[in-house]
Amino acid sequence: MRTVVDLPDEELQAIKALAKREKISQAEAIRRAVRAYLHARPAPDKESPVFGLWEGREDGLPYQEKLRDEWSR
Repeated sequence: MRTVVDLPDEELQAIKALAKREKISQAEAIRRAVRAYLHARPAPDKESPVFGLWEGREDGLPYQEKLRDEWSR
């Protein structure tokens, strides 16, 4: 499937250089990058008993900061 992606010139030049070094097309370099990105961030396991456990509660970061503020008292 074809798609259009806007990239800053610096990133496009880096992809061109990588593709040339690896002797692959720019499209293949981008496919590999997307594949690696997706592999590094797998979808959550919705069957896990802890999936969604925090749903409906306040955002985790403010909650964590509030707890840590208690430590400095």
